[in-house]
Amino acid sequence: MQLIEINKARYRRHLNLVIAGCICGLIIGSLAISQTLIGLFPDASGSHFNWNLLGVVTASVTIALLLNKYRSHDFMTEVVYVWELKQTLNKINRKMPRLKAASLKGNADALLAIHYSYAGSRLLWKLDDNTIVMDELMTQQAELDSAAEKYHLTLNADDYDASILKQF
Repeated sequence: MQLIEINKARYRRHLNLVIAGCICGLIIGSLAISQTLIGLFPDASGSHFNWNLLGVVTASVTIALLLNKYRSHDFMTEVVYVWELKQTLNKINRKMPRLKAASLKGNADALLAIHYSYAGSRLLWKLDDNTIVMDELMTQQAELDSAAEKYHLTLNADDYDASILKQF
């Protein structure tokens, strides 16, 4: 997955609309479904937990299906890209202890994966205005750059391929 610069304002606007749409869809859908089921199949004891649960589950599944169906729509481009980038970074972070151990031995793939992780994290943190840990990331990036220089490697995030994680 290539790292690309995305329009922060468009991303935030579309993400907020998607979140608001999901929340509204969940509220309206679950209430409509559960109230319809309660009206059709009333419970003498007054407990409608099962119908309410079925309404929430049905609305949630419907929203998930709609999000999946429209994930390739132009409106969802930035939102889906960030979601997929977060998944990619999560895969790298799960292997980070092994990657760091291999990077100390000069493994070029490990150094590249860590570099990609840092570059992707920097991109996400800028999009989310999460600059609190940016100094720590810069320190880690400097350590990585010195390790790459030590082993005479040039790291480019565009060279990263997820298949290199299989060896760790």
